[in-house]
Amino acid sequence: MKSRTSRVVAASAIATLSAAGLAACGESQEASCTNEIINEDATQVSVWAWYPAFDQVVDHFNETHDDVQVCWTNAGQGNDEYTKFSTAIEAGSGAPDVIMLEAEVLSSFTIRDALVDLGGYGVDEIAGNYTEGAWSDVSSGDSVYAVPVDGGPMGMLYRQDILDEYGIAPPATWDEFRTAAEELEAQGAPGVLANFPTNGRAFNQALFAQAGSEPFVYDSSNPQEIGIEVNDDAAGDVLGYWQGLVDDGLVAADDAFTADYNTKLVDGTYAIYLAAAWGPGYLQGLSDTDPDAEWRAAPLPQWDAENPVQVNWGGSTFAVTEQAEDKEASALVAKEIFGNEEAWKIGVEEAALFPLWTPMLESDYFRDLEYEFFGGQKINDEVFLDAAQGYEGFTFSPFQNYAYDQLTEELFEMTEGNKDAEAALDDLQTSLETYAAEQGFTLK
Repeated sequence: MKSRTSRVVAASAIATLSAAGLAACGESQEASCTNEIINEDATQVSVWAWYPAFDQVVDHFNETHDDVQVCWTNAGQGNDEYTKFSTAIEAGSGAPDVIMLEAEVLSSFTIRDALVDLGGYGVDEIAGNYTEGAWSDVSSGDSVYAVPVDGGPMGMLYRQDILDEYGIAPPATWDEFRTAAEELEAQGAPGVLANFPTNGRAFNQALFAQAGSEPFVYDSSNPQEIGIEVNDDAAGDVLGYWQGLVDDGLVAADDAFTADYNTKLVDGTYAIYLAAAWGPGYLQGLSDTDPDAEWRAAPLPQWDAENPVQVNWGGSTFAVTEQAEDKEASALVAKEIFGNEEAWKIGVEEAALFPLWTPMLESDYFRDLEYEFFGGQKINDEVFLDAAQGYEGFTFSPFQNYAYDQLTEELFEMTEGNKDAEAALDDLQTSLETYAAEQGFTLK
């Protein structure tokens, strides 16, 4: 029998899913394959995923596996897919065997008893093929609920031509970052150093984590209990720093991932783009990128240059759903579809993914890749490999989307001048504690 927490959260944990969207999904999410099944007699495993160039990865898997074949469907990206999965959970049918999930939402589905603990399906044998942080992000207590795929270790992308024009060195610390912003303003530059998006969600949380913030304590083995401390000193220090930059007009506070934001990324309005390892691909994909811009990459600025702390923004996994008919075959797909060099070369070269599979992550091929967009710079070797290896993992809440929505509201109020950083975080703490209690959680 499900606990009250499980029953209530089953309806509300994915807080961004709309009722209209749920109703529109229909009774079943099953669909025909968008790829060719090479061996019709083999066990078929249905997969939902939205990776670019994933059709090539699926074809490679099917060509190299005689007994198991992948039947792939793109059921939507992010919350679009989660909406359909949520409907299938409620209906008790219609879910795929294997599903692509961002690491940050795993707990939102484990609490609904929707994902298989892969501990009994050989995941221990592949744990050594992933970084410590990547494996931590798919684990809860002694359970492992997904296989890591790609990640978002953070770095700094910057316009070398703009910084050179104003005689500014790429900042290595956050103190230097503020100094650079002040110098840019003092010299009358038309743009600003960077942007602090109030809707940055995992971006904002990563900045807090770099200073040592640990907002949630949660273990799926005790799903009714959660610790919440989003207003700790580390988060307060970081948010106070950014509030000062915003208030002084040294950085923008534009919403991320809008048309206006994309334009400003490429027209020189922002001299620096604080980005995850998928940021270079996102940047290059913007159709109006200035061909004369000189982009380079550097490590994320640090609070203490002698003791760097690496953080992550985003990343995805493959999980096996409880509705999978053949869980053994499904686990094999989750483990092996991105478990070889050929598949990962597709992921890197065609989809701009950053691998968490260490045989590729640590390969000479990946380390030595030169990126024409960055002037031939080996950005993996110089920036993102150290960031990936240094990332130690992060604990997300079982209502992470709701937490992010509340964070966005508080940061907007702060940048609008309606409250300061301390009040914003205190109000966030209160709202999350109230929500958790309403959903039947016990607060630690």
